Amino acid sequence: MRKIIGITGGIASGKSTVSRFLRQEGYQVVDADAVVHQLQKPGGRLYRILVDHFGEKILLENGELNRPLLASLIFSNPEEQEWSKETQGELIREELGFVRDKLAQTEDLFFMDIPLLFEQEYASWFDETWLVYVSRDTQMDRLMKRDYLTMEDAQARLASQWPLEEKKRLASHILDNNGSREQLLSQVGSLLQGGDTLERD
Repeated sequence: MRKIIGITGGIASGKSTVSRFLRQEGYQVVDADAVVHQLQKPGGRLYRILVDHFGEKILLENGELNRPLLASLIFSNPEEQEWSKETQGELIREELGFVRDKLAQTEDLFFMDIPLLFEQEYASWFDETWLVYVSRDTQMDRLMKRDYLTMEDAQARLASQWPLEEKKRLASHILDNNGSREQLLSQVGSLLQGGDTLERD
């Protein structure tokens, strides 16, 4: 029987660590961010929409999108966030749906890593949802170090997503990533073996 599992979390919560491990174990993992990057490449379905909306100031000399600038323009303005959610969100959903349906023809079990899984109402696509969880302080610290952000910029990024505490109530399973990488992957291994040993608050 086919099973599709959605993986989500928050910025800098550790989703990519889980996804890499699953791929190493031989599972197919659809990376929503990678799908978005393809759509945003020159010639992609989102590229022209973004350039028409924001202007050529968001382009690098080689014609690629200046992703840090684009992110700052969207995250710093609630109206732009809403525009992005509606305009980009619709095309992204179409593309992810196509990829999901194609994989469902060949895979008994596969995963989809979607950062805004709950915010953009993807939960109904999945048999289970796994949330990679960290405390707010840990998330802030990791995000600032990873992306070289000020506290204000990091807070703005986090404000664009639902708090992880809120997502905990919606997820099928919680993967606690406040500890080491080994502790996180041990929890993933337990779920893969069918051992429902993770506690939910």
